Amino acid sequence: MIEESTGSEEPKKQETEDVSAAPTPETASTEAAPAPIVEVKKEVIYNPVSESLTGIKVEVQKVIVGMDSAIEETLAALFTNGHVLLEGFPGVAKTLLVKLIARTLNVGFKRIQFTPDLMPSDVLGTMVFDQKSGNFSFHKGPIFSNIVLIDEINRSPAKTQAALFEVMEERQVTMEGVSHKLSYPFLVIGTQNPIDQEGTYRLPEAQLDRFVFKIKVPYPTEEEEMGILNRFKNDFDQKIFETVNVVLDDKKLKECERFIEDVHIEPQILEYIIKVVHATRNHTSIYLGASPRASLAIMRTAKAFAALNGRNYVKPDDVQRACVPVLNHRLIPSASAEMEGFTSVDLLDGILEEIEVPR
Repeated sequence: MIEESTGSEEPKKQETEDVSAAPTPETASTEAAPAPIVEVKKEVIYNPVSESLTGIKVEVQKVIVGMDSAIEETLAALFTNGHVLLEGFPGVAKTLLVKLIARTLNVGFKRIQFTPDLMPSDVLGTMVFDQKSGNFSFHKGPIFSNIVLIDEINRSPAKTQAALFEVMEERQVTMEGVSHKLSYPFLVIGTQNPIDQEGTYRLPEAQLDRFVFKIKVPYPTEEEEMGILNRFKNDFDQKIFETVNVVLDDKKLKECERFIEDVHIEPQILEYIIKVVHATRNHTSIYLGASPRASLAIMRTAKAFAALNGRNYVKPDDVQRACVPVLNHRLIPSASAEMEGFTSVDLLDGILEEIEVPR
């Protein structure tokens, strides 16, 4: 930065006949000396989010090969206080991924295996009669933890799935008119198999809308599968799992959440989000569009992706990355679109191509 002189003396006029002539000693003495260039050092912003991502990836990928996108998206949901639905074929390490991420966090972890005979009280808890006091007391169920893995969430009937409505949205369980709050953090991660139909119960739209992300876990590439075989060719019992260390506690998680809240987002980016969401509601090939909850989810997770990439401001790329996992389970294609073979992701890709990206 160059500082301007504030001297009160007026510089003497140079003769117009010889503009290239060197200044005389008199004019040189009256001209203000140029100010020194001051180097402005850019302040380095401490980013706990990207730092946490690096640490967790190192620990998780001691066991899992690849799956960078699934790890990043799960952490984006965790740092924004959202829930995640993992969908993938059997054997692609959905459950293992959740267990490893939970192991890197110094918080509570519970796993609930959903089955057709599971009752809501098996998840939330029940009232138990105390013979000594003669009163009923609430016995908390396994949902009262910090990270809750619900394995094969679509295996239980609607009444058990509906038991999750209140706890996922309001972080509390109401029993006999008394509300029991859950502790921070609280994250539900459900898994499901996309090909199983027999013995499953499709999640209703109201349930799906409570998941901030639906993350599709693909098969590994040839290179990744070779890495898996090499990693476990002498470790059949997966003893390497025990080497995964804790990276974060609840205080550091809260710090990451606060950092994401402070990530800057321009009004043009907010308008971009609104245009995308409203396009899903007015699209002729979409029967059910995105809700306001989806708009908030895109904004929050776009800020999370910006922080995960080491920035304190949101770019359109962050919004585009957030749109697919946020909206792919919320949009329902029309009957004609389904007959033509279009999926919600296909329709969303078309919307993102049509809407002008802010510059």
